[in-house]
Amino acid sequence: MYHIVWGTKMNRKFLKEYIKPTLLKSLHKTVDKYPILRIERINTDQDHVHLEMEIPPNVSVSSAVQKLKQRSSLDLKKRFKFIKEMYLDGDSIWRVGYFSSTIGLNEKLIRKYIDNQGEADIPQPGLF
Repeated sequence: MYHIVWGTKMNRKFLKEYIKPTLLKSLHKTVDKYPILRIERINTDQDHVHLEMEIPPNVSVSSAVQKLKQRSSLDLKKRFKFIKEMYLDGDSIWRVGYFSSTIGLNEKLIRKYIDNQGEADIPQPGLF
């Protein structure tokens, strides 16, 4: 299990509540195409995405994230004209790179952290 985070390019805050269903559908479509991947939990803030995800050892985290980011970038630009116009260069809507960590003894704390994304920023003692 991994905790994975990636952000929007230039930290643009366009991941609003009405965008989220399209993003979630896109991420789930990608996982449906690659059934060895499993998303346990997803949440967003306005400029980044958090996932709790199972990735088998024979698949690199970077390739799984690449597939998720690539498909969702295309789907969001296709569905929302203003997002496509923000990124006229045809580039991805996502910042290069991502954060990942394995989930172990801190599983409950990480799940709570993911679930609370988008809420007021309240420090989570002992998380980082």
